[in-house]
Amino acid sequence: MTQNDMVAVEELVREIARALVDEPSAVEVESVSRDENTVLKLRVAPQDVGKVIGKQGRTARSVRTILGAVSMKLHHRYTLDILEEGDEE
Repeated sequence: MTQNDMVAVEELVREIARALVDEPSAVEVESVSRDENTVLKLRVAPQDVGKVIGKQGRTARSVRTILGAVSMKLHHRYTLDILEEGDEE
């Protein structure tokens, strides 16, 4: 797992989120590395949380599916947390 891979995955999630929301400048992605896992914490403007999650969580599930494919390719597990206002980092 290289630093470049982690930055590329972070940028992938950031760009997908920016395409979905009304306020792309508010999109933030933070990665927290653990032993075998990297958690990507996605924060968007409060009014855009629903757009990132989607109806019945379909959009969030799709982004997680993409991360699953990336995880298989890079042999490193990535998970996505969508943080709402007030959630701790």
